[in-house]
Amino acid sequence: MTTTARIGVQAMMLKDSFAELGAFETLRKVNAIGYNAVEVSQIPMTPENVAELGRAQTELGMDVAALSVAMETPKGMAADSLKDHFDKIVEDAQRLDAKLLRIGMLPFPAMKSIGAVVDFAKQANEYAERLAGHGIGLYYHNHHIEFAKFDGTYMLDIIAANSPAMGLEIDVHWVQRGGLDPVRTLEKYAGRTAMVHLKDYRIGQLSERAFGFLETGDFKGFMADFKDVVQFAEVGEGNLDFPAIIPAAQAAGARYLLVEQDELYGRTVWDALQTSHDNLVAMGHSNLF
Repeated sequence: MTTTARIGVQAMMLKDSFAELGAFETLRKVNAIGYNAVEVSQIPMTPENVAELGRAQTELGMDVAALSVAMETPKGMAADSLKDHFDKIVEDAQRLDAKLLRIGMLPFPAMKSIGAVVDFAKQANEYAERLAGHGIGLYYHNHHIEFAKFDGTYMLDIIAANSPAMGLEIDVHWVQRGGLDPVRTLEKYAGRTAMVHLKDYRIGQLSERAFGFLETGDFKGFMADFKDVVQFAEVGEGNLDFPAIIPAAQAAGARYLLVEQDELYGRTVWDALQTSHDNLVAMGHSNLF
């Protein structure tokens, strides 16, 4: 089912700006670059932030694509969880007309064994069924760990098989880092994928520090830098085939394509978002903004 997806921003990149400028002023800057949708992540859903997100919708036309939730609040973190804040999460989503919720990562304790993975998936499925009663979909976002195999089956497939009511948010960078092809992966999960994370996969240059290690005989230090040349990159600045990925995402039924970059390597978030925007426009996708 081919859709006309909307390109937006994953707000994890903007958490410092949210804390410094507030939600509305941050999204005003996002809007000025040309993005008109945001996936809320790692942003406290305080009454003030919820109100400013609503203001951004009204005054800027900003689409709140999705909200992030945890199954349980991780120790030492102040995040809304489905276990402890279910009614608040539904209320926030309805207030912001956000029809999609996403779990950003497998809980760390669930990574301990395949039995723990299955337990997580079954519990997530129960929440997905409850949320569906409120007109809200629940989705799971992958990293690379989900492409570990258990008896020949990828962990992501085990999660999907045990949570039929939960959809997927495919992150193409992490698919590549997991050793799979993003286009074929999007095709595999067609019809179940409502959101796709757009971030590139770049092989960076070895630093002067690395060669300094080599000159002083610190081969272990050199090899540590050698292994660390895989980088996150602005869309179009790395090696992923986005001219093929974006049509594949739309064919898979994605409603949102969300630009994200986990590390910026000295650039500002605004410069990085501008570069991704300009490259996507140059690829012919200005109509998706």
